Amino acid sequence: MSCSLWEFCRVQELRTVRDYLFHSQKTEPLEEKNQTDNQLSWDTSDWETAWDSGNNKDEEATSALTVEEETMGQSGPWLQDCIVSLSPCSDLLVVAREQKAVFLSAKWRTDDSGREEMNLAVSWTGTLSAEEGECVSSTVCIPLASQKRSSTGRPDWTCVVVGFTSGYVRFYTENGVLLLAQLLHEDPVLRLKCRTYEIPRHPGVTEQLEELSILYPAAMVTIDGFSLFQSLRACRNQVARAAAAGSDVILPPPLAYKKWGLQDMDTIVDHSSVGIMTLCVFDQMKNASILGGFNASVKGSPPAMSQYVTVGGGPYTGFYYAIEGSSQPLLSHVALAVASKLTSALFSAASGWLGWNKNRNEEEALQKQKPKVEPATPLGIRFGLPDSRRHGESICLSPCNTLAGVTDDFGRVTLLDLARGIAIRMWKGYRDAQLGWLQVPEERGEREFSPSASLPRRHALFLVIYAPRRGILEVWGMQQGPRVGAFTVGKHCRLLYAGYRLMGVNSVTSQGWQLHTQQVCLLDPITGVLRTVNIPFHLALSDKKSERAKDMHLLKRLTTILRSREVEPDILESEAKGLLLDIKHPAIKKQALESLLSNKNAPVSCLTNITCTLYDTLKQQDPEEVDTALLQLCSSQLKLLQLYTDIQQLHSAADIEACSENQDSLEGMKDELSRVGPILQRYAQLTSRPSVSFAEDSPDSPLAVQAFLSQMECTEDGELKVIHGAETEWNQLGNFLFWGCLCGKSPLCKVCDTLQQAGISPQQLLSLLLNVWLQREKEVLQKLETVRNLRTLLIALSNMKGAVEESWDPQSVSPWWQQVRSTCIQSHNAAAALLAALVAHSAAKARITSQADSKLQSEWEAVSLELEQWVVCVHQLEDVLVLQTLLLVPPPQGAAGSAAAQCSIKTLLEGGTGGIADSVSKWVFRHNLTPKRLKEILQKREDEDADDKLEQKAGEEGNEEKEQSQEEKDRTAELLVAVCQRFPHSLSPDLLFANCCWEYVVQWNKDPEEGQCLSWAVEHLKLVSSPHIQLGISTMMWSTFIVKRFSAAAFLMEKVGKAPKDRLCRRDVGMGDKAMTSFLGCCVQLLQILMEADSAVEEVSAPELSVEEAWCGAEGPASIAELAIEQRGVHYPLVQHHCLLASLLHATMTFSLKVKPLSLFDRKGKNAFFRDLTTIQLMPSGDMDPGLVYLRQEFLLRVLTGWVQAIDDPSSSASGTGCPPLPSSGPKADWWPSLCLELGSLLQVNPDILRRHLVCELYNQGLDLRAEEVMLEVEDKEVLGSQLLVLTGQRLSYSLLHSQSQTQAAMELLARLPPTLCTWLKAMDPSELRCPLVPLYQTSRLVGRLIEILPENHAQYSLSLHLLEAVEALTTED
Repeated sequence: MSCSLWEFCRVQELRTVRDYLFHSQKTEPLEEKNQTDNQLSWDTSDWETAWDSGNNKDEEATSALTVEEETMGQSGPWLQDCIVSLSPCSDLLVVAREQKAVFLSAKWRTDDSGREEMNLAVSWTGTLSAEEGECVSSTVCIPLASQKRSSTGRPDWTCVVVGFTSGYVRFYTENGVLLLAQLLHEDPVLRLKCRTYEIPRHPGVTEQLEELSILYPAAMVTIDGFSLFQSLRACRNQVARAAAAGSDVILPPPLAYKKWGLQDMDTIVDHSSVGIMTLCVFDQMKNASILGGFNASVKGSPPAMSQYVTVGGGPYTGFYYAIEGSSQPLLSHVALAVASKLTSALFSAASGWLGWNKNRNEEEALQKQKPKVEPATPLGIRFGLPDSRRHGESICLSPCNTLAGVTDDFGRVTLLDLARGIAIRMWKGYRDAQLGWLQVPEERGEREFSPSASLPRRHALFLVIYAPRRGILEVWGMQQGPRVGAFTVGKHCRLLYAGYRLMGVNSVTSQGWQLHTQQVCLLDPITGVLRTVNIPFHLALSDKKSERAKDMHLLKRLTTILRSREVEPDILESEAKGLLLDIKHPAIKKQALESLLSNKNAPVSCLTNITCTLYDTLKQQDPEEVDTALLQLCSSQLKLLQLYTDIQQLHSAADIEACSENQDSLEGMKDELSRVGPILQRYAQLTSRPSVSFAEDSPDSPLAVQAFLSQMECTEDGELKVIHGAETEWNQLGNFLFWGCLCGKSPLCKVCDTLQQAGISPQQLLSLLLNVWLQREKEVLQKLETVRNLRTLLIALSNMKGAVEESWDPQSVSPWWQQVRSTCIQSHNAAAALLAALVAHSAAKARITSQADSKLQSEWEAVSLELEQWVVCVHQLEDVLVLQTLLLVPPPQGAAGSAAAQCSIKTLLEGGTGGIADSVSKWVFRHNLTPKRLKEILQKREDEDADDKLEQKAGEEGNEEKEQSQEEKDRTAELLVAVCQRFPHSLSPDLLFANCCWEYVVQWNKDPEEGQCLSWAVEHLKLVSSPHIQLGISTMMWSTFIVKRFSAAAFLMEKVGKAPKDRLCRRDVGMGDKAMTSFLGCCVQLLQILMEADSAVEEVSAPELSVEEAWCGAEGPASIAELAIEQRGVHYPLVQHHCLLASLLHATMTFSLKVKPLSLFDRKGKNAFFRDLTTIQLMPSGDMDPGLVYLRQEFLLRVLTGWVQAIDDPSSSASGTGCPPLPSSGPKADWWPSLCLELGSLLQVNPDILRRHLVCELYNQGLDLRAEEVMLEVEDKEVLGSQLLVLTGQRLSYSLLHSQSQTQAAMELLARLPPTLCTWLKAMDPSELRCPLVPLYQTSRLVGRLIEILPENHAQYSLSLHLLEAVEALTTED
């Protein structure tokens, strides 16, 4: 409650601002200073790069602070040499020096703590001067109000007014665009000041008009605010229009101004335009008699005058009065500066400077032609404060226009009373002082008990003085008040006081506006911080007789005592009691009591005694003088403290009187408890794993009295109401009230009676009780007697007045029991919720039965809607418990996935019909269950009665301490089967497989590198038996997750012309090359499933999706299966077309082939790719271009070659025991040849060419047995024989001519061969064979096959016979 300096903004890049403005000084030699003073080095590259780029780095801004600290002591107060002005809205700062200027605009950013803060960053820099040799002498930033009706007080834009030593006054936008320029006087501009509209606070105050005043050495110009506002708006609109479209320029309205020649004063350095004033009759007569003598005549009504006060020398202060109407306003012509692409002209001879799109001669002519300057109207000084040696330096007008502060060269600050024209106060020792004013309104609520409450709010006036020589900022109360604040701020700051607000505001437009302006700002150039002064209103009243100041002092003392932790409770009580009774003001006394009650160090006995004493004191006073709010606060807090003490004593009582007669038995619940007992045991085992928690968060920690008071409040009718705050506080309060009762450590009956007498509603007590029960689930499951105590408490609460309505009909739903059901339905603690529901069901049933017995007097069982609701709720909670138990089963080590999902009846109902299957599918993913394993588990549903087995297992679990991994898996599988049996419709195999498929593809989409996820998604999809669901899921998978990456892979391969490398795959497709190969394989399988499902849809009717009877109320998003069934049918040829492309891409990646896959299709084929599969596209038809068919054939031949090379295993082939089995996936898969033949038929490639090529490749690789199998399917044996003849010759040529181990027998054989055969063998090139070392018996078999398939009339038949003789001869030699 004292003065404070509040930081509201930071100025960034101050070092850059200084470097720009003082750049000319960098050229001076600094070598000597560098050696002695370690002066900052002026590196031009630093600021040049910063200004050229326009994006200063953050580190430059932060490092600028430390650099400034080094620089300040050496280069002096650089900011004092600049012209600085700040907009009253603090959103624009202008710093100028000589010809240069820097504009800094407000920007908002979030700091490290997440709090929004405002910064001023450089938005424009440049040179403002236009005349040679002129410099900036004064600036002012005027925010202009918005004319829109929806405006709330923020400025539309800000105009920067700059005065120059040449006499020019120029007006700029925030971006440095020149709007207009005026030469109103040919002397240097000394000072610019502005006055804006203020709402009069009192009826008799004269309404002041807006104006801009310009001071010259011997003249002063005042520009009418309305005229200036309209001209600036017109100029700004014209500049924007011309810059955008180059339109014609329209002459804006001229400025209306008055020009006064100030006489009878030697030197003038500053001024203030006080505004229009009217003298009272006495002052009018006094002035008339002084000026006119004894015979002076006096006019009937006092004239209105404009008052101007100047400071300088001879006299030290001058007072000028200009009678309204004595001088007609002058009209100026405006020079509008527009950067137009088409035309740019100069309007009128009295214009200012404009020089775009002119040649040099025109520019020189314009510069030489000075605008016409109107003469000034002489204005004589009325009176002054003569002091021949004292020279004034500045004057600062107060916001109320009645006082002004003046500084002089003697280091004095003088306070002037402007109405009387006298000095009323003086401070000394303030050389080079800077002044500002603060007007503080009275706080609301201060005058509620004041007799003058109906009058307008009071305002206090404070003078702010900054003494840079001492580095101190002081705040003084007006007019003769004391110093109320002082701050040490540094010696190089600037005090920025605007003294005005928004221009363009009047009494009509300002209604309802919240003007956000700072009155006084202190700019620190070292840290770049802008701070303002906060002053409480009551400091204006802080004299010795002020009771409020004394009360504030006592409150501060009380706060100090409460903060001290070493004070003994007795001393704290006596001190606080005395201070509280000494405070007189009711509002402060209430504040003191509230701070005492919220203090954590005060014990409850201390609080009770102090509150009781204060209450007694208030009751003894006159009822009319006592503040009713304070009395009510004391009464309510005493009641709460007494309740807290009573409950605490009941819980801490040593001997507990058990309410044995009221103790309820659980006879009626034994069947239900035994039925759910096994699953409760399993659930308790899964939830009892150790976890980390903080001691202060423990539910067993005692509840502090302060926390209790903060959560309870007293209503006007004397009842207590619990405030539902944070969840932790709610839990603490419930634990404090009921946990002792639930554990059997506190007397249940007495606690309930105490709470009932206190007036707390039974509904709130029920909410607290259920909250405790549900939150402490682990302890509840360990102590079964808590169930009995819960039943007792529940019955006791339901018997309270206001719980169950007396007129309640059992055939309707009771709000009391509905509250219990609602709490259980929303709870994620399944076991505790089920136990609470069983207890409440039993209690409700007993109450309804007793009512029925009293009415019917018969043995018929009462049937009611309430009990039916309970049956459904209990059934749902049992389902949720089994499901939650399954979800809590921990996944195996290293499995993927997140924490176990928490489910409740509410979440399952809100999750829609597919919510249960979705939860289980997520669990399947977390446990890494393979599709095959899941299918095996689900098949047990039809074979076994899983419920009995589950109960037996759960009963045996208690006797076994350690279980083997396999047994744990079996128990988990049985648990899954049990869940599926409780949800036979929601977890039917098709729905579960469909949800698992979707879950795996979603997880794959998060990390495409995990190719196993997509593969398992496809496997799950294969297990779905319904073709309708299969078709829908496949379509959704393709359009949602697959087609985007699939098209990216196709375009990438087309671009590079081969199987891309890992880096390119990651860049374009988002996965590595191995993952992309697996992905393309899955695409082929997915499209094949899609085609099969599309073919089977018409043969089978769509499945009917149903839900269990207890879960019919599910409302939420549609399930995956429902969405799948709603999908449109696909266009089979288009799916086959995509499947063909996927197979080609998969083969390319598998065997690393060079091909442009999309180039294997014609234009129609390319256009059909990546379209929606449900649309009908124009597909390729008829015979293909032979060139295209040849490219396709070459590709398939390369695929076959790659496969043969991949399966090469000569050792197994040479064993003669037959071909080894091949894997089902990868490059060695046995289905590649059949796939190529199938693709060949689709691509119009002759399959016999592919078979012959495959036979030759197999023989080439030495895989003769596999080749013989394929040879049986070849149709054109004659061509194959010619191809194999060459291959046989290559083998024989290698054995006879090129082998390293040539024998003499082989040489002799070669000599015996026919010359034609010998020549033919020498022409063979064995290097084409990939496996030349083939056993001779295999070559002999090959020659035998040749003779079989070649006809006798074949040209090479005789050659084959010679080959047979040669091979047999070689075999004989071996």
